Amino acid sequence: MENKPKEQKNSSVVFTDSIKENMDQLKLIFKNDETLIFRLVENPLVPSVEFCIVYIDGMVNNKLMNEDVIKPLIEYKPKPKEPLSLDSIAKQAMLSNSVEKTSDADKILQAIVYGDSILMMDGVSEFLILNTKGWGSRSISEPENEKVIRGPREGFNEALMMNLSLLRRKIRTPDLKMEFQSFGTRSNTKACICYLDDLVNKDVLAELKKRLQTFSIDGTLDSNYINEFINDAPRSPFKTIGSTEKPDIVAAKLLEGRVALFLDGTPVVLTMPFLFIENFQSDEDYYLNYYFASIGRILRLIAFFVSTSVPAIYVALTTFHHEIVPLALTMSISKSRQGVPFPTVLEAVLMLLVFEMLRESGARMPGMMGQALSIVGALVIGQAAVEAKIVSAPMIIVVGVTGISGLMIPRVKGATIILRFVLLIMTSVLGLYGYMFGMLGLLIHLFNLNSFGVPIMTSAFASGLQDKKDIAVRAPWWLMKKRPKFLSPNMTRESSRSRK
Repeated sequence: MENKPKEQKNSSVVFTDSIKENMDQLKLIFKNDETLIFRLVENPLVPSVEFCIVYIDGMVNNKLMNEDVIKPLIEYKPKPKEPLSLDSIAKQAMLSNSVEKTSDADKILQAIVYGDSILMMDGVSEFLILNTKGWGSRSISEPENEKVIRGPREGFNEALMMNLSLLRRKIRTPDLKMEFQSFGTRSNTKACICYLDDLVNKDVLAELKKRLQTFSIDGTLDSNYINEFINDAPRSPFKTIGSTEKPDIVAAKLLEGRVALFLDGTPVVLTMPFLFIENFQSDEDYYLNYYFASIGRILRLIAFFVSTSVPAIYVALTTFHHEIVPLALTMSISKSRQGVPFPTVLEAVLMLLVFEMLRESGARMPGMMGQALSIVGALVIGQAAVEAKIVSAPMIIVVGVTGISGLMIPRVKGATIILRFVLLIMTSVLGLYGYMFGMLGLLIHLFNLNSFGVPIMTSAFASGLQDKKDIAVRAPWWLMKKRPKFLSPNMTRESSRSRK
């Protein structure tokens, strides 16, 4: 199934059996593009027939071009009394691993810009498309944002076919299906839908294919371009489509019945459906002992609560509900706030903004310099602000704990920051009642979000015991015998066996 471009179509181009006319047409189409190369070739045994190889410089492998195309074409010896034809050239001369004969102008032009070579033969209106791709790509390395202590360290790069081969190494079965599409009326970026045919939820797969046909854009340079078009809730701060740069994570999700979408030119792969609990799961959870994995996951859930709620609760308690706070703590906070010119809520907002600025500057600056800037900047600014009586010491503690907790849950970073400020503003007006209203609104919002027909909070009200064994805690592998029924129609993950 092809997502055909709606612009830049070249159906009006008709190639003839004249090499000269075809070269003129290609020069006109690629006008002012000096990277397009025309290589004229003659076979000494058939000097009356002329060949022309067309390719884009820098997009092909020169060694393949010389040894698999040009040299065999020059040295080809036609069989006696057999007329020279494009078919005989394709079957007997070309050493390329992929040879396709076509007269489709759109397919020919797409092959040229994608790194293939085109072989034209004088007197024939059809062309041969030869696989000679050879552009450079980044080496396989561990993704910076998904580092693990134990487990696979390889990550995707920007080359689509290499990424698919990494996935194929993880799942070596013919049941793994790969369907190609193209996006971008001008960029014509290749994409691939991957799924396991026996495990995939057919409704999710059909819905994805349907949504991919509902938009048209001139270029797709990253998977987020597509994400925003097919997202169930594009205005929500919470994700309904997963993303990762690691082959093992994609393979694990496919084995649960999900669908993955690869895009050429980006290492980020989209997975769907996506559940809210996945924000707090790590691939390392499945490579470590299940006790430690469960502790880590619980800590991330606690970190989400702390990161979103601690500033709001602190403001509510110190502004509206003094009677709840122990007297000694109230006196300590009151003493530390003497001389601070700002109200508590403004103090919290300013310090949270400063913390986010330090975190962002540290992330954007190169290497160790960014880490040093974040740590030193936080220490110096915090200490100086307290001594200058601009903020109180308890507020520095609250903001520090809040920020550190937020670093534990990077997958939900954006939503956490937004929710933190929303709850802070509501509590500054209504106290703890505002906090409760905010949390109630959050729950209502989350329970109304879907991901390709699957509620993202499905795991929160899972009825079966098997569906609950990989939520807040991770059960041992020998107990997770079934896949979640809301992800795959084929629930059998592990055959029955006895443990000694």
